[in-house]
This record gives sequence, C-alpha cells and structure tokens, in this order.
Amino acid sequence: MRPKRAAGQKSSSEASQAAREPAQADQRDLAGYELLVAVGGGIAAYKTAQVVSRLVQRGCGVTVTMTEAATRFVTALTFQSLTSRQVYTSMWHGKETRKAYHLSLTERADLVLVAPATADLLGKFAAGIADDLVSTLMVGREGPALLAPAMNSRMWANPIVQGNVHRLREFGFHFVGPDEGYLACGTIGPGRMAEPETILEAVEQMLRSRKPKRPV
Repeated sequence: MRPKRAAGQKSSSEASQAAREPAQADQRDLAGYELLVAVGGGIAAYKTAQVVSRLVQRGCGVTVTMTEAATRFVTALTFQSLTSRQVYTSMWHGKETRKAYHLSLTERADLVLVAPATADLLGKFAAGIADDLVSTLMVGREGPALLAPAMNSRMWANPIVQGNVHRLREFGFHFVGPDEGYLACGTIGPGRMAEPETILEAVEQMLRSRKPKRPV
C-alpha cells in the first residue's frame, strides 16, 4: 500500500520535473527600462534575436539598430516583428524626418548592448571612428555599454584586437563573453558569442543597477 502524501507534497517524479523547469520570472519585471541593441555582422546575430525576444516578453522596451553587414545574417523585419518598433540601419532615413537618430536613440536608452560585437566594431569603438549608424551611436551615447564579442579564435587572439578590448575596458565598457566552443568556421576555440541566457543575466544586472530613465 502506497503511503499517503501530505497536502501540497510532490511525488519524486513531480519534484524532478519541477527541478528541470526554470523558474518563471515576473513577465513584466523589466518594465520601464529601455535597451538599445546594436547588431553587428556575424552569424551569432541569431542569438541576439533570442535575447531581444526574451527582453520584450519581460516588459523591457527594446530598439534595434543594425550594421549593413548584420542585415546579411538576420533581416531587419525579424527584429521589427520581435520589438514592434522601427529598426534602424542607416543615419539616412529619408527627407521626411530631421531627427538625429545617432543622438536621440541613445538619449532614452538605459543601456546599449552590442551583440555580436565584431572585431571591426571593437576597433571602431576603441578608435572613436564614427562612419555608420552603430559606430556613431557609440561615440554619442549616454549611459553604459555592454559588448558581446563574437569572432574566429585567431581574430580574438590577435594582439590588436586584445589591445582594443583592453582599451575599451579602460574606457568603462563592459563585456560578456566570449565563450570557448564550436565556431561557425568549423574550429573549436575562444570567440563564440555568449549564450542568450548569459547575455540576459548580464543585461538584467546592469539595468537593475540603476533606476530607469523613464520609469513606468
């Protein structure tokens, strides 16, 4: 005869299942925060779409900008569908507006996330180059920035790239990753962009470290 369970007590199978299921956070726990996401040109951009989707579900306001190269990997329509907002790919958005996007987009952002942060973007940020929307946003931004590098392991190990990373850290930039693992080129090594969950944790930590600029 099987012993009776106390009220509310779970069976071993039920407890095991609950342990495998991640705790569900308040679906609107990031409401009031604004995140500006800059997507660089790399295959890891598909992970950025996952990050954006999760943040929107948690109530965070997310605006996406993309380099021209990034649009070769993930379409602007993908991010527009996930955020229900316009996606910005150029400083030149027609004659119908005079808004300076490279300034206005950062003014309302509590955090700027660059994912994937390619070797090209790291070099531009470190040198203060502003020759497209994403690099110009970084020069004129207000507030902190979080970079998620992604590139081939030989590129990541390049002393010039490492010098740029060191310089950016000195300038106050924050980094998440890269990880070591299987890369798109077929090799295994450092340079793989951090997984979406890791990036989400870093974003949440940085957002919660200060009050939102425009609380709900």
